[in-house]
Amino acid sequence: MTDGNKVRVVIADDSLVAREMLAQILSSDPDIEVVGQAKDGSEAVELVERLRPDLVTMDIHMPKLDGLRATEKIMAFTPTPILVVSSSVHGEGMGRAFDALNLGALEVIKKPEPRDWAELDRIGREVIRKVKILANVRVITHIRGRRGISQVAAPVHAGKAKRSLVAIGSSTGGPSALLAVLGRLPQDFPVPIVVAQHIADGFVPGLVSWLDSGCRIRVVAASDGQRIEPGVAHFAPTGSNMVLDGTTIRFQPPGRGQLYIPSADTLFDSVAVSHGNRAVGVLLTGMGADGAEGLKLMRNKGAATIAQDEETCTVFGMPKAAIDIGAAEKVLPVTKIAEAIEELIAG
Repeated sequence: MTDGNKVRVVIADDSLVAREMLAQILSSDPDIEVVGQAKDGSEAVELVERLRPDLVTMDIHMPKLDGLRATEKIMAFTPTPILVVSSSVHGEGMGRAFDALNLGALEVIKKPEPRDWAELDRIGREVIRKVKILANVRVITHIRGRRGISQVAAPVHAGKAKRSLVAIGSSTGGPSALLAVLGRLPQDFPVPIVVAQHIADGFVPGLVSWLDSGCRIRVVAASDGQRIEPGVAHFAPTGSNMVLDGTTIRFQPPGRGQLYIPSADTLFDSVAVSHGNRAVGVLLTGMGADGAEGLKLMRNKGAATIAQDEETCTVFGMPKAAIDIGAAEKVLPVTKIAEAIEELIAG
């Protein structure tokens, strides 16, 4: 970063109102400088090439070149942290936002709108926080389409399961990593899956829909009191922790000062108690250390544990924390995790 370590940001959005609003929000923080604004994807690609910002906020629906293609070009030629700022939290628009994550964007957040000033202030603070965190993420050249994930070897069909459950925790970079894992599992996968993914409020339904469309297993948003089902990935809600009481999902309020919600540690702890050595724990890409201690408890209880390797992580924080304390029995590239899970389930 330059200019007294300010975070230099390019804003890409076809709406002048949205650009000005984002610029005003970001410029209110003395550590952030908006160095350029693009009204379409082509202009965004050009500005990133010329200005070399620390981060890009990217709208999806833009003329000439949309946010998906702009993200693909930026990550191919001038890899830069990208925060998708989307007005769509449901339907096709939300799916396209997650497609951008699969092309290399880091996270997605709701676009501020000047209709509810209290909500605008909250979202504005969250945008500033995300920009300052993600600007420090080291990104790499990332060229791949979403459907590339379907080109995998024939699945190994597990007969009678030797394990009873798979628990997964993930954060930054998680949506594409989850697609790489869940998208490789067979339709008749014989045990339930529970997932704690850190994501902005309101985006779990869109993430679930996006993953469900790219997987052979079912992907659903979990409900309090729901029984877990074989061949179904159950996603924790935003704003609450998810725990397992045997085969029943329970929601719990976050602890005081809890930074990451839902907590992978809380989920893993409950799995360690409920399922012990019959569980498989997986910790994927993410910032911080959430999930490391929970994965260690799972391993101490005899569960099989896997951490994503550094090379395939968007952010190596959470897996590294688990590896450092001996929580991970195996450390694997994201493309090898599904195969390892199937082998463990088959026993």
